[in-house]
Amino acid sequence: MTEPSASARPRPVLEGMTAAYYEHCARGELRFQRCDDCGAWRHPPRVLCAACGSPRWSWQRSSGRGRIFTWTVVHQAMSPAFVSEVPYAVIVVETDEGVRVVANLRGAGPEVLRLDLPVEVTFEVVDDGLTLPMFRPVDPAGACE
Repeated sequence: MTEPSASARPRPVLEGMTAAYYEHCARGELRFQRCDDCGAWRHPPRVLCAACGSPRWSWQRSSGRGRIFTWTVVHQAMSPAFVSEVPYAVIVVETDEGVRVVANLRGAGPEVLRLDLPVEVTFEVVDDGLTLPMFRPVDPAGACE
């Protein structure tokens, strides 16, 4: 039996502000919206600032660094397209800017996971139309301190 390809995996809908977010990722840039009035960062992209209600915002570049806020380890694939990946970690990263992002862990196995583990963004090209942000430990050797 042939294993499903990565292109058979669920994909984000690349429309509007979501498309703009992934266009930045395709250029190797992690960018989030930032309110032009109060300076609050936000993700996922949306029209109004949750802090002050302003419709004025711009895309600002993130440092691409953060710390693991929480995680789960997937042991049973919910889609045949992920069978070859199990077990894998889905992490929530709190970036240096305070934005929380859900992504996969790369560059180390789930055994390195711990709260506040320093991580940095890496980009994974799925195909010509999609590049996903992932995160890897800043120092994989020291990940299990």
